[in-house]
Parts: sequence; C-alpha cells; structure tokens
Amino acid sequence: MRVLITGATGYVGGRLLRVLESKGVKVNCLARRPEVLEKRIGKDTTLFAGDLTDAASLTNAFEGVDYAYYLVHALGRQGDFETEEELAAQNFAAAAKIAGIKRIIYLGGLCDPDIPPSAHMRSRLRVGEILRSSGVETIEFRASIIIGSGSLSFELIRALVQRLPVMIIPRWVSVKAQPIAIDDVLAYLTDASDLPPGAHRVYEIGGEERMSYLELMREFGRVRGLKRLFIPVPVLTPRLSSLWLGLVTPVFSSIGRRLIESITTPSVVHCPNALRDFDIRPVGVPEAIVRAIKNEDREFSETRWTDALSSVKEPNWGGVRFGSRIVDSRRMRTHAPPESAFAVIQRIGGETGWYYGNILWKIRGFLDWMVGGVGMHRGRRDPEHLRTGDVIDCWRVEAVEPLRKLLLTAEMRMPGRAWLQFEVEPEGTGAVICQTAQYDPVGLLGLAYWYALYPIHQFVFRGMLKGMATSAERSTAE
Repeated sequence: MRVLITGATGYVGGRLLRVLESKGVKVNCLARRPEVLEKRIGKDTTLFAGDLTDAASLTNAFEGVDYAYYLVHALGRQGDFETEEELAAQNFAAAAKIAGIKRIIYLGGLCDPDIPPSAHMRSRLRVGEILRSSGVETIEFRASIIIGSGSLSFELIRALVQRLPVMIIPRWVSVKAQPIAIDDVLAYLTDASDLPPGAHRVYEIGGEERMSYLELMREFGRVRGLKRLFIPVPVLTPRLSSLWLGLVTPVFSSIGRRLIESITTPSVVHCPNALRDFDIRPVGVPEAIVRAIKNEDREFSETRWTDALSSVKEPNWGGVRFGSRIVDSRRMRTHAPPESAFAVIQRIGGETGWYYGNILWKIRGFLDWMVGGVGMHRGRRDPEHLRTGDVIDCWRVEAVEPLRKLLLTAEMRMPGRAWLQFEVEPEGTGAVICQTAQYDPVGLLGLAYWYALYPIHQFVFRGMLKGMATSAERSTAE
C-alpha cells in the first residue's frame, strides 16, 4: 500500500508520517517546500514539490497511491483563507479522481450542526463537502480540541496557565468542547485505511469528557501543581481576546481570533458512530495532558529545529517562537570535514572552554553559584569524548550522536529551562555547523530574563560558532 500525505510539515501530518513509516507503509509527501522534510523521512517515503492551489503541480504525487490524507488548512494565512481552502480542496479532489485512488481521509473540525459555524469551521465543513463531491470514497473525521505536545490548543493553554497567576476569563472560555489526545487522533487516521469499502462516512471523534477551555486550564494547573485565579469578565470580544492572547502567548492575533471564533460555540460529539466502527477508546483529558507533558522534551530531542527554522528569512528580535518556547538558531560553513567539526564540538567546556567569551561564561557561573546553583566549576569527565548523562560545566549531555549531534540541557538556575544543540551536516568537502539555543520561559519573569540577556546571547553564541569553525579548520591544517 502507498499513501499520500498533504500537510506532512504540519503538526498532525508530521506525527502521522512517523506512525505510518513505523508500520512500514510507503508514503508520498506533497509539500510546498519539500526540503524541510528531507532529513525527517524514512527510506520508503518520497517527497514531491507541489502547491494545492496549483493543480498542475499535483499529478506526480498521486501516481501509484491507494489512499490520500488531506491534512492542510489555511488558518494562519492572511486574506481570504476560505477561498484559498476551497481552491485547494477542489484541486486535490480532481487530482484524486483522475488518479483513481481508493479513498480520501480528511481531518476536519467538530462543531454543533444546529448553530451557525464560524468562518474557520465553515471552511472546514466546506472542504469535506468538496472532497466528497469528487466521487472518491471519503472518510471525514471531525475533531474538537487536540491535546498533545506542540498542538496549537495545548500550547495556548500551557502558555496561559504557566505565565499568568491571575487570568481574566471571557464568556467563550466556558463553552463546552470534547478534547481528544493526539495519539487517539492518529489511531483513527491510521485505522481508517482498514475500513471496508463503502459510501462516504463522517465520524465525530472526542475523548471521554466534555470540558471547556476554563476546565482544561484548571486541569492543566492541577497536573502541574499550579494554583491560578480566574476572574470572569462580562464582555471581551474575540478580537480583543485575540490581541490579549497575542501579548501573552505564542499565538498570533490573527490566528487567535479565528481560533476563538471557532470555540465560541460548542464542539461536542453528537453521533458516536466512531465508537461503533473502530476499536479505539480515547483516553480522558487528565491522561492526555500527562502524556503531552511527558512527551514534550522527547519531541524536542527528535526534532531538527534548524530544518523548522529554514522557512524564516530574517530572525526576529528575541528569537523565533515554537509553541511557548523561544528558539535562536544559526549556521556556519567550515572547510573542515565533518569528523573534525564534530571533534571540536565534543571538546566543548572544561579545560577547552567555550570557544568564545570565556570570561562571560565564568561570570554567569559565578552568579549562578552565588544563588545556590552549580556554577561553572564542575568541568567534564573526559576532555575528548562524551556520553549521555555527562556533565559539562553547568550543562548536562541529554543526547549525543557521533559525527552528527550534541544536545545539552542547562543546569544553572534560571526562570525556565534551556537547551543548546550542535549539529554537523556534510556539505561538499567541508561541513556546516548548526547551533540552536532553545529557552522555555516560566512566567513573565522568564520572558524578562530572555529579553534582558538576548544581546549578550547573540554576541556569545555568534562568537562561539565562529570559534568552533576556526578551530576545526586549524586542527585539519595541522
């Protein structure tokens, strides 16, 4: 069986790609920028460059495909996103019909059929109609809030609860939804290929409980041991709410407004036919939250952040935000071969130092020691080699892959968590050293800490990367 995934660079699509590859399924991925996926795919996955709004670019990706997943939407686009979504769905449906594929599997949104939907939900429903009109058997899943590390809704809740001890609560926060864990969504999507042939089918999917965003925030706070005060307000429009979200969370105000408009009406399961046709029994919200928190660091370790940043042309002041985290990434080419470049990375810290600004590192270590932290005096176990769990001054090795990657976790005291990652990529006769600093702030103090030190970080990290490249070339020449 060969399947096509559109939206593999997105949240659900990227997770689905991993699941299908682990099952040995051959996958075609259609993406506007396939280079973003090049280093994330398995040997049986084929990349195709294409744009769903350009019908001529879709043909090759559909060749030999049995089932096709439609997992794209234009929520974050500016302008008339509804028109763009209709055009994309029409082109996809036409290409699927011409290619003679057996089934389309689509993930849409769950809303109350008796209440006029928002523009976002209206567009999601319209896409389902267009796909069914193709004549190709279509399986449509309608989901409410998806809970998982990195999902838009979960990161929104996470950012609000962790950053704000006191929150004003508009009326839309109390509207009921039926959240579902990302693992259960992926299970439905993968099992849809095993359904017997038949007519078009629509499945409403949700977890065990019906909960509002307010109840979700309270449950997240309970799981994380955070006490929060919620103050209801009688009037706070979606527009004003979205501007507020844009100030205190990673969600852009335009996306926030469309998201809020879609959750001002209930999104609960009315037809439980998914429980009849599938053996999946979705977990409850507490379990979904625990899984999301447990998986978030593992997902970071597995994700190549430099690839994710490749779509950003100019770095934003203060770094680029992913979820509620802040990422600062840079690359430098060196004429040294990859093995020399990685050898330099492996020697970082201890007697070797940090290749630039060592006095600043010592000052930071002294300040950390003054407040009861580990400081910079711990050194390292071995001057040349590293293994997972090793200490490097005020850092600890979280992951090391010979000749490819080193991931460090900060152990100095700060209002948040920090990681420093180095990767080596072969390029011609030389190599590219990729450096990624990531910070997960806690509360407003955590954000203030990052922005206060950002100019120093830029100065030190840039110099460190250049020092590594120079050292690698020097060692090669010797």
